[in-house]
Amino acid sequence: MVDKPAPDATRRSEKSRRAIYDAALALVGEVGYPRTTVEGIAARAGVGKQTIYRWWSSKADVLLEAFLDLGEQVARTAGQEPYAIPDTGDLAADLKAVLRATVDELLDPRFEVPSRALAAEGLVNEQVGREFVSKLLEPQLQLYVARLRAAQGTGEVRGDVDPRIALELFVSPLAQRWLQRTGPISYDYTDTLVEYALHGIAPRRPAARPAAGPARRV
Repeated sequence: MVDKPAPDATRRSEKSRRAIYDAALALVGEVGYPRTTVEGIAARAGVGKQTIYRWWSSKADVLLEAFLDLGEQVARTAGQEPYAIPDTGDLAADLKAVLRATVDELLDPRFEVPSRALAAEGLVNEQVGREFVSKLLEPQLQLYVARLRAAQGTGEVRGDVDPRIALELFVSPLAQRWLQRTGPISYDYTDTLVEYALHGIAPRRPAARPAAGPARRV
């Protein structure tokens, strides 16, 4: 009698976890957050409800983790580091690059449908909103804070600027336009946001010419 190899529990668990992620994101996009249930996620994923509760305490935890994983997958597919802001020494170029990647993500149907559902629920459900901010948004915003602080160290940003407020000059308009559909989002749009944020919208004064010295006799 030939002994059969024992099933790989790690591989099986990862397969189940991936199925749960996919099921959760699909359901919240199709029926919305309130009608998404742990039972529905389990049925869609082909696992028992107890499997989900073994790893997560609520559907909110499942969805947020699935959402974070989705962001990492999208970034890897695009050949980017997930949730990373480059530091090439050129702040404007770095901000434009990461915001362009954000545009790609926001327009990706895999990301857009569930993220809209979660964002909408966060507006009316305080607990979900807090979880959404603390686990998903704030860690990303802190990357901008770190990059702006580095730019303060090199003189690209004034030392008295609050990075946490400054980042909202380009992040918040993008989020608002996307969430409320007040206009299209594009690379040109986010590039312009960076230009306005870094250089302002007041007329740029020409550089002052040095005062002429006294005339010399030859």
